[in-house]
Amino acid sequence: MKKLLVGFLIFLVVFITVSFLLFQVSKSRTFQFFGEIVPRVETSQKIIALTFDDGPSRQKTDEILQILREENVKVTFYVTGAEIEKNPGELEKIIAEGHEIGNHTFDHKKMLLVSPSYVKSEIVRTDELIKKAGWTNEITFRPPYSTKLFTLPFYLSKNNRKTITWDVEPETYVEKSEDLINHTLDKTKNGSIILLHIMYNSRAESMKSVRPIIRGLREKGFEFKTVSEVLAMEN
Repeated sequence: MKKLLVGFLIFLVVFITVSFLLFQVSKSRTFQFFGEIVPRVETSQKIIALTFDDGPSRQKTDEILQILREENVKVTFYVTGAEIEKNPGELEKIIAEGHEIGNHTFDHKKMLLVSPSYVKSEIVRTDELIKKAGWTNEITFRPPYSTKLFTLPFYLSKNNRKTITWDVEPETYVEKSEDLINHTLDKTKNGSIILLHIMYNSRAESMKSVRPIIRGLREKGFEFKTVSEVLAMEN
């Protein structure tokens, strides 16, 4: 009986340890078990990619497009299929302005412990909506919350698609626009991929930070590119 109890305790400790390690791996910005993950591009050039997740939305699409137009910046929008369907015509506006479109799944769920058919559906359905809106170039992919474990990376690797994450994520650490600006200016490096969320009213501070971030990074000599453009200029 004592041996059984000791064995069970050892199993429990191992199970908890492995589960914890897998959970940490699942949300890593820099590691996955299959395929290629890109949090930043290695380059000697002062180029960076500004990216916005979620949406498109009727609330904020026009506002962010006006800022980007006035600042003459092209960015990458990672959009969800559900929001494309809820907000007809908004994605077409983004494409017409010359910005890059990426796939952020259909339902924006954490891609953990999911079936291969679910992964395929989430990606393919969103790809089809993006193409239907008029996007004809490569569609890069970003998992919601950067969560992935086995099934998603395996599917992407089999379909020759990279996992695009980020190395600058100010909203994870600060909330006020001034702090978002300072954090981004401090952390951005050559080849950085910057993540912001600006598509909803709850992200007002992030929206306020966009123009100062663009101007501040330009003052530091950085040139804005889309994700695909930065990938193409890797050393």
